[in-house]
Amino acid sequence: MALIVQKYGGTSVADIDRIRSVAEKVIRVHDAGNDVVVVLSAMAGVTNRLIQMAHEITGDPNSRELDVLLATGEQTTVSLFCIMLESMGCPAISLLGFQASIMTNTAFGRARISEINADRIQDLLKQRKVAVVAGFQGRDQEGNITTLGRGGSDTSAVAIAAALKADMCEIYTDVAGVYTTDPNLCDKARKLHRISYDEMLEMASLGAKVLQIRAVEFAKKFGVPLQVRSSFTEEEGTMIVDEEKDMERLLVSGVAYSREEARITVTNVPDRPGIASRIFAPVAEAGIVVDMIIQNTRKSGLTDVTFTVPKADYQKAMSIQKEVAESIGAEEVLGDENIAKVSVIGVGMRSHSGVAAQMFTALAEENINIIMISTSEIKVSCIIEEKDTELAVRVLHSVFGLDAAA
Repeated sequence: MALIVQKYGGTSVADIDRIRSVAEKVIRVHDAGNDVVVVLSAMAGVTNRLIQMAHEITGDPNSRELDVLLATGEQTTVSLFCIMLESMGCPAISLLGFQASIMTNTAFGRARISEINADRIQDLLKQRKVAVVAGFQGRDQEGNITTLGRGGSDTSAVAIAAALKADMCEIYTDVAGVYTTDPNLCDKARKLHRISYDEMLEMASLGAKVLQIRAVEFAKKFGVPLQVRSSFTEEEGTMIVDEEKDMERLLVSGVAYSREEARITVTNVPDRPGIASRIFAPVAEAGIVVDMIIQNTRKSGLTDVTFTVPKADYQKAMSIQKEVAESIGAEEVLGDENIAKVSVIGVGMRSHSGVAAQMFTALAEENINIIMISTSEIKVSCIIEEKDTELAVRVLHSVFGLDAAA
């Protein structure tokens, strides 16, 4: 008998027929003698509709009340799912985030889990009941309902699996696993049977939307065995595991991309101590994440500082930098939203040289201009013009031998 945590996303429970299909899967696992905890997202489209209704009232809804509103999406799903399980003869109890003792900080809309008291869930499992937990939500120390941000149900599931010391955490979605790149962009993408936590972290942070990055961080930190698989088929998915020796045979395991990037350049910045802090501190205080940074120093004692931010934060970041530029005596602030980031990822890079050169050569041969470059032990990322994204992904996928066999 194993303890298994299963998470199902919004498309997997999009309507009553889908809920029935997922319930049948859960019952098969439970009837085989396993203890089962199910974590559910809101039904597909529900969260967006709730946000839209709030914004029909005001462009800036109160963040606490917005979390209360959004939490109703998962509340609907878990109650319907338990009604379905019970009607099929399987004992089940639904728990909202606060009932499952999922404690968070008070960052409404993007709360982080601080701890989980799993006693109530364990009691239900001892009674051979399926515990059905609302993902995406928790409560802070003041008793307020909080939500974890987009993709937060993945994080809920992995955190619960860690608290329970589960034998497996299965993330069910609308794709069959983790692919070498986006199958919608490259028809030669193939499914990976195994991938390391570090590689998955890079892919999640660089645009792959299969798993939420905080969920992977939790899994790595607590050693949670994690599998991504489809709720629409019975085929095996992708295991996310500790790095293994045989992974070194694969130089590059995937190509990721993101079109959600924007570039900002502050020109003719005085080159003196403290200037970098004055540029980036206000951005950080605004909660904007800076990714790549390049500084080009000129002989005249001036420098250009270029960095990237999420496209959603571009206008706010530009406004901040225009004020900063005036206060530090910089010349002007330039911006560009028509960019994309493309990255090659693989633990094999740690013991092989020449990956960056091979990547740059491949892009050059297709006349794709590289605007910025960033590297780490297991990835190389380039900022390119957005119009070249699809070509770049396909070329790199082929150059690094990732294309599926014909």
